[in-house]
Amino acid sequence: TAIGWLPEEKPTLGDAQHCAWETVQRGHAVANGCYLATVNRTGTQDNTEFWGCSFIANPYGEIVAKASTEHEEILCHDLDFDAVEDFRRIWPFFRDRRIDAYGDLTKRWRE
Repeated sequence: TAIGWLPEEKPTLGDAQHCAWETVQRGHAVANGCYLATVNRTGTQDNTEFWGCSFIANPYGEIVAKASTEHEEILCHDLDFDAVEDFRRIWPFFRDRRIDAYGDLTKRWRE
């Protein structure tokens, strides 16, 4: 990801935008029942200040490792695959999908 703020956005929207981005990413971990590595660059380019804050979330959406806002880093975390299996048993999103009802959702454009 390369997501950040323009100088005029950060004071009024910064916290809300960052919270929304983090929440959506954590939701992907929950919806897919897996660990999720969310990556974002740091630093600035032109007028954009990039957020950094790459993180790893577990299947419950909990952040288990997080990088800083200013420095490039490599995040590592031991993954508990038994926890993934338990999560998917308790929250069987994949089992309960109704792919027969997807219809037009699987197409780029409706006819």
